[in-house]
Amino acid sequence: MKCYCKSELEFENCCKPYIYTLKNPTTPEQLMRSRYTAYALQEADYLIQTTHISQRRHYKKKDVLEWSKTNTWLKLEVVQAEGAIVEFKAYYIDETLQAQVHHEKSTFKQEKGIWYYVDGKFY
Repeated sequence: MKCYCKSELEFENCCKPYIYTLKNPTTPEQLMRSRYTAYALQEADYLIQTTHISQRRHYKKKDVLEWSKTNTWLKLEVVQAEGAIVEFKAYYIDETLQAQVHHEKSTFKQEKGIWYYVDGKFY
């Protein structure tokens, strides 16, 4: 099965090892792709764990899980990945069956060799 993040790699060789903590993403783009896949799979624990500790208070597992469940995730498009910034578009169908695009420029931070999502600017 191809990965949910549309990398053209098999899920087993793409996001699965990150989500199920077999290994850590080595780039911000890998982390962002795995977080998209986690939304598609409703893996809220992974989404919380990969959010920088300084930002976790803004995210409740219940809310993350609800948002991931109420949407049907269709496609991920990486617009640009440079340094600790990844700009992407996540395409999905919302709970009212309307097509949506979540366009974000995300900032990531590496601590002790592990990348974390910090925040994003939405377009």
